[in-house]
Amino acid sequence: MSDDREGSLFGEVRRMVRTSGAVTGIAARVAGQRFLGIKTNKGAHAEDLKAILGGLKGPMMKVAQFLATVPDALPEEYARELATLQSNAPAMGPAFVRRRMATELGPQWQSRFASFGLEAAAAASLGQVHRATLHDGRDVACKLQYPDMPAVVEADLKQLRLALSLYKRMDNALDNEEAFAELKDRLREELDYQREAAQQRLYGIMLAGEPDIHVPQPVEELTTRRLLTMSWLQGESILKRIEEGADQEERNTYARHLFAAWYVPLYRYGVIHGDPHLGNYQVRPWDGGINLLDFGTIRVFPPSFITGVLTLYEGVRDGDDEKAAEGFRIWGFRDLSKDTMQVLKKWAEFLYEPLMQDRVRPITETNDPMFGRKVAEEVHQGLKRTGGVRVPREFPLMDRSAIGLGSVFLRLDARLNWHRLFHELIEGFDEQQLAERQAAALAEARVPPTA
Repeated sequence: MSDDREGSLFGEVRRMVRTSGAVTGIAARVAGQRFLGIKTNKGAHAEDLKAILGGLKGPMMKVAQFLATVPDALPEEYARELATLQSNAPAMGPAFVRRRMATELGPQWQSRFASFGLEAAAAASLGQVHRATLHDGRDVACKLQYPDMPAVVEADLKQLRLALSLYKRMDNALDNEEAFAELKDRLREELDYQREAAQQRLYGIMLAGEPDIHVPQPVEELTTRRLLTMSWLQGESILKRIEEGADQEERNTYARHLFAAWYVPLYRYGVIHGDPHLGNYQVRPWDGGINLLDFGTIRVFPPSFITGVLTLYEGVRDGDDEKAAEGFRIWGFRDLSKDTMQVLKKWAEFLYEPLMQDRVRPITETNDPMFGRKVAEEVHQGLKRTGGVRVPREFPLMDRSAIGLGSVFLRLDARLNWHRLFHELIEGFDEQQLAERQAAALAEARVPPTA
């Protein structure tokens, strides 16, 4: 059963009307400044843009954040505003929630719960979360998808394609066609909450040996494609805990658990969580643990790709250009000239640098919050000189996770031996063993095949 507007052409048109002015407005101003020398109040327009997009439910916030990470795609004012974009769209009211729940579980849906909070307890990019209690006493979270989301996603993807095509006309250093295909597939998968439930089960399996990392368990009989019911986890935001005065040891503990939460799945199972957003996990001050909350953006890599990640690391660490070139090839970068590879190595050196120093240190030893963007812009300018590069599909979520998680470690001011944490994970790495673990975990969790 579904809302009669779900996936409709009219829903898509409505979304296009609301967002097209924002996207084309950026394009016009960027083009005007670059080619005609027209000066605009970029700061004011960036704030307007943030207000427009922040008032929309759905993935446009993710699209905007993605654009903000493309080096030199947007003026700094736009990138800064869009990188911090959060949804401030109003929640669905009680009457609408009743209608949506009846659509998913039938007219007697309330009888399946001992209690159900009609007011939203939290907001997500594609839906909102309600707290409820089952008849057996379990507290659960019910993530209910907003109406018309398939149409919303398709409209937003069209806007992203428009933005990227306009950008490519202005600057062809980065060919993002494959990156767009990756984002398109992941956003469409994120609409399916039954897939997300399977991915939740997968993370429960992969992190079973990490007792301080807590993953909610889905309630299958109360889960549909647009409703995900899962166990309720108690915790608080990491920012709140920092403001409360968490000491260095506590902050280091959270960082250590977050490192494991992201990289145990990657290096032991070839799976990455592509959205290290501050709202996607909580901390547990009473025991030092963390909760992972959102499993919509998950990427399963072929085992050979993880070999490529480690090959690139070794090439950068050892100054071995042949090994680095092989790593880039496995990553999906094709026909790289020597000059282009040297430019890309600067980005790899930036990402891998904390892992190469066997000592306790912060994740970055600069106080400049824009340092990563400056490195990216330097790389981008280098790619212009060397003829550009086609960004492979495997790159966006890996890059987004590394940069996003690094920013969390920076905000925590965590000081750890990242080198040892990393080498403990990859010690004895064997691609065939990873392949076997991955296949067994995917089968046990019943994760559908991915695009």
